[in-house]
Amino acid sequence: MADKISLEHLPDLLTVREVAQVLRVSPLTIKRWGKRGKLPAIRINSRGDRRYKKEAVLWLLGITQKVSSAN
Repeated sequence: MADKISLEHLPDLLTVREVAQVLRVSPLTIKRWGKRGKLPAIRINSRGDRRYKKEAVLWLLGITQKVSSAN
């Protein structure tokens, strides 16, 4: 059984598998969304592995993080 990923403890950059778990879709769907521009990927290392920004994933879920401002 795969570990559940909690929204509170998401890393800033997520793997294809992590995003697929959070959004409850297949990793192939995540890759397709990247190609269509729905969920832009950041390419890392020489293999071109994909990483996704936590903010973009939360935005797809309809969750926006409050920006804290110094008063």
